[in-house]
Parts: sequence; structure tokens; C-alpha cells
Amino acid sequence: MASLQFHGGISEDFSYDTELDEPREPHLFRFHMILQLMFGMKPSPKMPKFMPTWAQSVFSVVAKTYCVLVIFSSLHLGVLFTKTTLDALPTGELQRITDALTMTIIYYFTAYSTTYWCVRSRRLHEYLQQINQEYRHHSLAGVSFVNSYAAYNISRNFTVIWIGACLGGVIFWGITPLVLGSHILPLSCWYPFDALAPKTYPWIYATQLYGQVLVGVVFGIGGSLFVTLSLLLLAQFDVLYCSLKNLDAHAMLLSGQNAKFLGALQKKLLLDPSNCELNQYALLKEHPTDLFPLTLAKQRSRPDSALRHGFIQCILLHRFILRCAAELENLFSPYCLVKSLQITLQLCLLVFVGVSGQHDLLGIINQIQYFSLTLFELLMFTYCGELLRRHSVRAGEAYWRGDWWKDAHHIRQDVLIFLINSRRAVQVTAGKFYVMDVNRLRSVITQAFSFLTLLQKLAAKKTETEN
Repeated sequence: MASLQFHGGISEDFSYDTELDEPREPHLFRFHMILQLMFGMKPSPKMPKFMPTWAQSVFSVVAKTYCVLVIFSSLHLGVLFTKTTLDALPTGELQRITDALTMTIIYYFTAYSTTYWCVRSRRLHEYLQQINQEYRHHSLAGVSFVNSYAAYNISRNFTVIWIGACLGGVIFWGITPLVLGSHILPLSCWYPFDALAPKTYPWIYATQLYGQVLVGVVFGIGGSLFVTLSLLLLAQFDVLYCSLKNLDAHAMLLSGQNAKFLGALQKKLLLDPSNCELNQYALLKEHPTDLFPLTLAKQRSRPDSALRHGFIQCILLHRFILRCAAELENLFSPYCLVKSLQITLQLCLLVFVGVSGQHDLLGIINQIQYFSLTLFELLMFTYCGELLRRHSVRAGEAYWRGDWWKDAHHIRQDVLIFLINSRRAVQVTAGKFYVMDVNRLRSVITQAFSFLTLLQKLAAKKTETEN
């Protein structure tokens, strides 16, 4: 939980403004945890304390069995599409090959992603719990404040929209035969028996439809979780920067400075063009603090002591952010490596099928949906990585927005420690090979279209040979 130093030493539930200051959110990742439990990515869920021991054991076995079934649902479709791809290779029909290969890549990645989050579920849960308990909701008590609830609100809305878009895209593909009233399967793959037989058709259709739902959820959870964590870390940087800006005001407030003087300082920091830097904050909006309740709290600390204690809290917050960023890198680095490869191949194959394939209306809609979602997912990972990298090294700029330097001799050693740590840029890599930033976005798109050019040349050569 955040230190009372961030609330003027009064209460963790203290509000800086009755209208603009939203309360602290204790469960930032509740929606993600529910989805992971529902779709087999949490083999060891937390049991209620009131549940008997035998019931906990049974529920644990059921959860692990369900995770295995979810992985098998994706993996068996990947194997079937592998067989379909191998059968299509001797024909030389590039459209048929690329169709089957695209679905093979999608389902193998779904199986990999589900397995990966199952293996990392305990570590991920501990990481999310740490953020829930220790994140700073407010900036340091001063004449202005930022509230990290806005980042939670943005991330929650994004998660709902993104997972809804992923599910909408794959379910549209899955229910196409029902809409058309055709006795066909949504996914054309090899089966060792007659999948269209009256007795087997409903079961196979349900299996494929569930497999499509898994694709949408798994793709949605991975991307939305990364974006959510990135936005929350960016919000913590904003909290840190606003705290640094208010460092001297915080010392004056706790030393008993009168409201008139603090009100003049408030106008200076919020209205003076020299202090209103463009894009000071990545996500949050700065608001004036209601100074009256804080000045009535009768805080009486020495200015130099209050300054040093406030600055120590900023250092602790910065260390917390760096620890969370390091764990974000450890959790997502292997995932991003496989994700980059999957997106590169999938973009190439989807564009090739869209350019060279048959152009029926439903096929075009499905291809556009898959291509748009894949491209946007790549943009999500690289853009959030770029924001983290750029914003994490701006701590030095926040120093000079206040007048703390007049008493810098009291915190000289702390400043040196902070300056050293502030030079460490936060980076999310893909398997430690390359950084997930805008350069990687350009690289993936370039590679995808290079493969596309190769496929088009192969198709043209095949057409010339046949003629």
C-alpha cells in the first residue's frame, strides 16, 4: 500500500479533491484473472478459505484437467492443419497451401500461448498482486496532483473493446456456415473420418467453433494484459513526475506554510507557461489540490526533513516502477519473441491470400478482419514499448519544474542515487534479441512484405510453367 507520505501524512483514503479525485481501485486485474480462469490459463487458482480440504483437492484437479483440455483443443487443430498443409504441398496450389499454413500458425500459437500462461500463472499472479498492493494512487501531497485511476479506466475500457473485437472476428468466421445455411465446417482441414457425416458433424462443428473462441480470447488476453501493464507503469511514471514537481510544495505544506502562500505557488505551477510543458505526462491529467483540508491538518515538520522524506518516497516509487518493468520484461520477453514471428508470417500469408485468392464477399470480410486485428496487435506491442522506453528517462526533466534545488544540499546524496537510476531506460525485448519499439514495427512489416514478394514470384513462376 502507498505510504501516508503520498497523502500528506493523513490517511490513505484522503481525497485531494471531492470531484476530480477518484478512490483507489483495489483490484486492477480482476477482469483478466476471470478470463484466464475461464479459458484454462490458471491451473492453480486460489481457493476460498472456507472450502474443505477435499473440495479444494477436487477443484484443483478439475482446474488442471480443464487447462489440459483447452491446450489439446488448440493443439489438435494445429496438427490437423499441419496434415492439411502437407497434403496441399504436392498440388502446388499456393492459395490452398497458404490458407492451411495460416491456420496452422494461428492454432499452434494459441496452444503455445495457453501453455505459456499456464506455466507462468503463479509468477504472473504474484506480479499482479504486488502491483495491486503497492502502486501509488496519488502523487505526493502538494499544490497539484495526478490520479492513476484514469490509467485503470483507459486500460479496462481498452481490454473490453479489444477482446470483444478479437472474439467478433473469429466468431464471425465460425458462424458463417450457420448464417449461410450450408452443411460445411467453418475450418477446412483434414480428418481421418467423414467429418460431414450426420452423427459427427455437430460435434466437429462445436469443436471448431470452440477452437475459434479460444483463438480470439487467447490473442485478446495476451495483448490486453501487455497494454494494461504498460499503461499502469506509465501512470506510475506520471505520479512520480508530478511528485517531483511538487517536492518543495510538499515540504512547505508539511512544515505549516499558510494557505495564501501555497495558493500563489499553486497558480505559478499550474498557470505559468514556463512550467506548463507540453506533454508533461503520458496519460494523466494534472489538477489543483484542495489546499484547505491539508493546511488544517496542522502538520509540523522541519522543511529540510519534510523535503528529504518526500524525496525518499519518490526514490522508493521509482525503484518500484523499475522492479515492475523488469518483471514485465521477464514475463513477456519469450512471449514477444514467438508473437513477433507469428505476426510476421501471418501478415505475409493473409496479404498473399487477399491479393491472390478468390474474392467472395465473406472471404474478403474474414481476411480483412484477421489482417486488421493482426496489424493492430503488432502496433499495440511496439507502440506501448516505445512509450515506456521514451517516458522512463524523463525523470530528470521533472526535477526542474519546482524550486527544490534551493534546498538541494539537504538531499545531495539522494539526488545522486536517483539520477543514476533515472538513466535506466525501460525496455521490453523479444527474447533479448531486439526491442519492442517502433523500429521493430517497421522491421516486421518490411519482413512480411519481403516474404509476400517471394510468394508472388513463386505464384507467377508456377503460372508461366503451366502456360
